[in-house]
Amino acid sequence: MAYTINDECIACGTCAASCPVGAISDGDPKYLISDECVECGACAAVCPVGAILAP
Repeated sequence: MAYTINDECIACGTCAASCPVGAISDGDPKYLISDECVECGACAAVCPVGAILAP
């Protein structure tokens, strides 16, 4: 199971830029994490609002 992004997401794009496999894309109204997620945690570490939850 991949990381998930909750409704606290402010769509800043920081997480997408940090993803080493490109598993995060712009969604409406929040970013989305695909099944390509390798669960490295890089996105969660940089999220300024703590919107990314571990599996």
